[in-house]
Amino acid sequence: MNQYLVTGYDYTDEGALERRMSVRPHHLDAAKDIKASGNYIMGGAILNDEGKMIGSVMILQFETEEELEAWKKGEPYITQKIWESVDIKPFKVASVG
Repeated sequence: MNQYLVTGYDYTDEGALERRMSVRPHHLDAAKDIKASGNYIMGGAILNDEGKMIGSVMILQFETEEELEAWKKGEPYITQKIWESVDIKPFKVASVG
C-alpha cells in the first residue's frame, strides 16, 4: 500500500475553532471508518502555544491514488471547510525493532 502524510491547517477566522469543534465528531467517525478498512495508521491535532487545535496530521495508506482522492472527497474537514490548506506527501512508516 502507498502511505501518505496528510497535514491540514485550519482556517484562522474568528469562528474557525467553533466550526472545527462542530464538525469534529463527523471527522472522528470518518477516521473510525477508514481505520476499519485498514487505511488509517495514526493521526492527531496540531496545537498552538495555548493548546488550541489549529490543524491535523494523519498518516493514511491506500492501494491507489483513486482511493486517496475518494477519501479527500469525503473527509469532513475538507468538505466542511475546516482545513484551509491540505498538504499530502508520500510517506513511509519506519519499521523498527
